[in-house]
Amino acid sequence: MGVPHNGQVLVGCLSADGSQLAVIADRETFWSSPAAHLTAAPAGPVLPVVRGELVPPVLDSARVVCIGLNYQDHVNEGSFRDEALPEVPTLFARWPASLSCDGAQIPVPSTEIGLDWEGEVVAWVGATLVDATPEEALAAVIGYSTFNDVTSRRAQKHTSQWIIGKNGDRSGPLGPMVPASEVGDLRDGLHLQTRVNGHVVQQANTSQMIYGVGETLSYISRTFTINPGDLLATGTPSGVGYARKPPWLLKPGDVVEVEIERLGVLTNHIVDNAARHAAATVQRAMATS
Repeated sequence: MGVPHNGQVLVGCLSADGSQLAVIADRETFWSSPAAHLTAAPAGPVLPVVRGELVPPVLDSARVVCIGLNYQDHVNEGSFRDEALPEVPTLFARWPASLSCDGAQIPVPSTEIGLDWEGEVVAWVGATLVDATPEEALAAVIGYSTFNDVTSRRAQKHTSQWIIGKNGDRSGPLGPMVPASEVGDLRDGLHLQTRVNGHVVQQANTSQMIYGVGETLSYISRTFTINPGDLLATGTPSGVGYARKPPWLLKPGDVVEVEIERLGVLTNHIVDNAARHAAATVQRAMATS
């Protein structure tokens, strides 16, 4: 995970109770040689951390590419159910500014009646990929995280382009990165479960994914260069809120959890739109101080 410190983001290993971070390197140094830093013991100080102060160790220049439809049961529950499955994955983008961490409060925008959950796995890329084979691309993945692609459905459905509905403030919480060597191949199957206020709303296995991580990164690398620090969100299974009858969306006060085998539990609280205004007031004050 990352923690802001003296104008930098420091990347480190989070203690089991989440109260301390053993620093590996600053963010830019970490991503200059991520595989080497992951295998080395943390050489920096051990810092006390507060859960809400953690930030994703994501570069400002990183691309966050997301697969929109990657579980057949999710395709079947949505508006694409009557269309043929495309040969290549449906992709959209998130901006790093939309990402947050475990414990982050996620605000409901003023134009939405609620937010939707999408529990999934994120893959972290640790090497440059250009015209890579699927095998080369998969070998470049250095870690995986639990992810919740929290979505503003009204904004998403306004047009055929999904980006605005997928980039709400703090709407992309990420769990700690777990080294790929400890996770194994997603095609072998990791259990995924999403809960809202303790109720199970999604339950699936990553072996059910249509498009594999290696194949998808290979496909992307034939158009643009994938760099160390880029991320791939692998898509969500069925059970999302908008497809239910009646629809069920996250409201202020709700707690949403995503738990993935070997990757851990990601917990976030939903708050109202006033939180966005409060954050903007703080940012303006800091800019003028």
